[in-house]
Amino acid sequence: MNLKPINQQVVAVVGASSGIGRDTALKFAEKGAKVVVAARSQAGLASLVEEIHQSGGEAIAVVADVADYEQVKAIADKTIDRFGRLDTWVHSAATGLFSTFDRITPEEFKRVVDVDFMGQVYGAMVALPLLKQEGRGSLIHITSVEARRSLPYQSPYAASKHGVMGVLDALRLELKHQGYPINVANIMPGVINTPFYSKSKTKLGVQPMATPPFYNASLVTDAILYAAENPVRDYIVSDVGKVLDVVQRISPGLVDTALLAIGFATQRTEKEKGEDDPNNLYEAIQEPGYDRVDGDYKHLEVPSLLDHIDKNPLFSVGALAAVVLGGLTLLGGLRDRS
Repeated sequence: MNLKPINQQVVAVVGASSGIGRDTALKFAEKGAKVVVAARSQAGLASLVEEIHQSGGEAIAVVADVADYEQVKAIADKTIDRFGRLDTWVHSAATGLFSTFDRITPEEFKRVVDVDFMGQVYGAMVALPLLKQEGRGSLIHITSVEARRSLPYQSPYAASKHGVMGVLDALRLELKHQGYPINVANIMPGVINTPFYSKSKTKLGVQPMATPPFYNASLVTDAILYAAENPVRDYIVSDVGKVLDVVQRISPGLVDTALLAIGFATQRTEKEKGEDDPNNLYEAIQEPGYDRVDGDYKHLEVPSLLDHIDKNPLFSVGALAAVVLGGLTLLGGLRDRS
C-alpha cells in the first residue's frame, strides 16, 4: 500500500474544534498537509484555523453536525472545491452521555448513536468515493477501547463504538475484494485527557470523568499521523487500553470483577453538575473555554510505554506479555477479595 507523505496530503479532520481532533489538525498542518477542519463549534474552528495560519499552515473550516448526512457531505464537497482531492479522512467527532441505562430516554440514546455511530458511517460514505478516485489513501476512524469492552454509565457511547468497528471490518474486506489499496484504520484510545468529560451530558448529579490513569492526547495524534502514512488495522492507544483488551479476550469475568470494584465510583467527581448544565449532546457549547486540546486531568496523566507495539509488533511482544501477566494477577486479586 503506497500512501503519500503527510506533507503531500490533503487531510479532512472531523470533530476538530477540541481534544484529539484539534491536536490532530494542528499536527497535520505542522507537517505540511493542507487541512480541512470540521465541527459544530464555529468559534472553536475559527480559533483553530487562525492558529494554523499563524504557524504558516493552510486550512479551511466547515461548520457541520455529523448527525446530518448532508452536512457531512458538505465537508467532502468543500475539500474538493478548495484542494481538488482528498488523501486522508480522520473522523473524531463524538458526544457523550453519562447515565445508567434506565435513566436514558430513547431520544437521548438515539442522539448519541446518531453522532457517534451514524456520523462515522456518513463520514465513510462521503470519503471513500474520493479516496477511490485517487486510488489510495487513508480512512481513519477514532473509536475507543470501548469498541472492545463497554463501561458502565456509557451504554450508548459503547454501543456506537462497537458498531463502528463492525462497519470497518466489513469495509476492509469489500475494498480488498474490489482491489482498492485504501488503508482503513481503527484508532482505539484508552482514557485520554480531553474536554470530552466536561462537555458530556450527565445524569449522575456530578461532572463525570474516567477511571484513571489518563493519557495525553498527543499519543492518539501520533497514532493517527502514523496511520496516514502506514497501513494500520486496529491501533489501541495507551498501556491500560492494550492490557484491558487482552484480559477481556482471556476472561471477561475478570474484567467484570474489576469494573464492579472500581468502574462506578471512579467515573464520578465531587463537582456538582446537573442535566441542564452546558453540554454538547444536541449542539455545541457556546461558552468559552471548551475548545482546547487538554481536559481537566493533567495531574492524572501518565506516560504510555507500549504504544510503539503497533509500529514494531515483534520488538514489543515480550513487554506486552509481562504487563498482561501483571494485569491478570491484579484482577485475580480483586476477584479473590470480592
